[in-house]
Amino acid sequence: SRFWNEKTKGLEPYIPGEQPKSKKLVKLNTNENPYPPTRAVRDAIAAANCGDLRLYPDPEATALREAFAKYVGVKAENVFVGNGSDEVLAFAFDTFFEKGKPILFPDICYSFYPVYCRYFEIDYETVPLKEDFTVDIDGFRKENGGVVITNPNAPTGIALSRDDIEEILKANPNRVVLIDEAYVKFGAESAVPLIETYPNLLVVQTMSKSHSLAGLRVGFAIGSAELIEGLNRVKNSFNSYPVDRLAQAGALAAIEDSAVIEKRCRRIAATRQGVSVALRSMGFDVLPSKTNFIMIHYWNADTEAMFQYLREHGIVVRHFQGPRIGDYLRVTIGNRSDMRRFLDAVEEYIS
Repeated sequence: SRFWNEKTKGLEPYIPGEQPKSKKLVKLNTNENPYPPTRAVRDAIAAANCGDLRLYPDPEATALREAFAKYVGVKAENVFVGNGSDEVLAFAFDTFFEKGKPILFPDICYSFYPVYCRYFEIDYETVPLKEDFTVDIDGFRKENGGVVITNPNAPTGIALSRDDIEEILKANPNRVVLIDEAYVKFGAESAVPLIETYPNLLVVQTMSKSHSLAGLRVGFAIGSAELIEGLNRVKNSFNSYPVDRLAQAGALAAIEDSAVIEKRCRRIAATRQGVSVALRSMGFDVLPSKTNFIMIHYWNADTEAMFQYLREHGIVVRHFQGPRIGDYLRVTIGNRSDMRRFLDAVEEYIS
């Protein structure tokens, strides 16, 4: 367009997963939770949807921050709230990283990271995953302007231990180490307990996956008061009222209902395990996942053809193009009925 500035002309935006219009499709492509928000969440949003919407929301999301801080075991001053973890990540990239000091992240990871770097004019280098798709800790020991790691990783689903994260922190005492824990509730170890020891650690979490609130957009950063103050400086220079009243009310209710949420996460993990066993028995390679999705590969299948076959049979999964992962499909773990239908379709295809 003739009205775009030069920066806009040069952007290569992130491409989100498809959101099919048909309700008849089994949607296993964007890692949404198969279970609806709890009744407490729905009631809280309904109660907040009243005359108070004429008023601005609490710009500090005080009640929500305090509840989330208690939930993860930190102080409210250690928590930042934003519109989903994507916005929180954007604030973090803008706050802590800069041009001329390349940040490091794995070569196979959340594909929004290089998009943020291009938008905020941040230099970056990628660290290749090992042959088994695990993160190479030693690759993060070299000079850098910051470190960003998704744990568990996406799209592989493989998790680092907390001890592994600590090794990376020890190697980078003067740089911010950002651990993106979007999927941590499905079986991985959170790095949050390390915050007290490492003031350069920033952990980002979201309510989209574990708490079934992808449509509400609430995410958090957890870190030292110094890091959180930096995020607030950027946020208040851009949008001082980011999280609306309905989102704050719904997210607060979800935190208070965490026992139910965590039980559902364990159910999803159990379904993931069952599906993985079934696929391996058919001859699939299934990466060891600690998320609500799995990466799968069949030894002699045309992956794109399998992707299209599943879609023609009403099942949408994700096929990433690119080296090393182009032979794999990423499959969200749905409810047991969804996964039975998926397994039946896969078995029909390979037979």
